[in-house]
Amino acid sequence: MPRDEIPPGTLYMMILRTLARAEKMHGFEIASAIQQRSQEVLHVEEGSLYPALQRMLVKGWVTAKWDRTADNRRARYYRLTSAGRKQLEAEVSQFERVIGAVQRVIETA
Repeated sequence: MPRDEIPPGTLYMMILRTLARAEKMHGFEIASAIQQRSQEVLHVEEGSLYPALQRMLVKGWVTAKWDRTADNRRARYYRLTSAGRKQLEAEVSQFERVIGAVQRVIETA
């Protein structure tokens, strides 16, 4: 089955929402959670995820700290900040507006 593309402009929103559900997560956990929640439709590639997380760190939406995984591997864990929670609200609001507009356009008469 071919992979569906992640809709443009939604990666930040999905990462923020995923982090809002957990205390902290490392990159692989974030990507896996998005894939599972989407029922295996969406796959976040490493080449998209880590640059997005880095931009989110710079914007202050997440913080990061190196720690050990359950199997003792070194991983960078990300946490949502209060600025990230506000951004999540803004991203969801904008997404809902756009999706509503698209639905109105594609409705049958």
